[in-house]
Amino acid sequence: MFGNRNVGSTTAKRNGFSVLGPEVTVTGDIEADSDLHIDGTVAGDLACVSLIQTGSGRITGAVRARSARIAGTIEGSVAVDDLTIEASARILGDIAYASITIEGGATVEGRLSRTDAADKGADRPVRLIAAAE
Repeated sequence: MFGNRNVGSTTAKRNGFSVLGPEVTVTGDIEADSDLHIDGTVAGDLACVSLIQTGSGRITGAVRARSARIAGTIEGSVAVDDLTIEASARILGDIAYASITIEGGATVEGRLSRTDAADKGADRPVRLIAAAE
């Protein structure tokens, strides 16, 4: 009845999805083998598979991810393979990317540098979008 019938079996690893709501503040580094949705505040370095940061999100520290959509504020370096910076975003720090989209109205204060990953298939390294009126 209480025996372990799964001895020797393996379970497939699933990447999860975590949300930090607008009322949440995290002080310290975050490393996640999953996707993160940030509405709150992170004071520390952040590394994840995929990042979605809303306009209310604020990150003070380095950001590393395979893909990211940024709409809030980041004070620190950003290293993302596939990066979208929305019109409401404000990034104060250097950005390393393979593919990047910057919407009109976004604020970026730092250096942009294309990484080697861009040479492995990204056919549009930089695309600027005009602001909607």
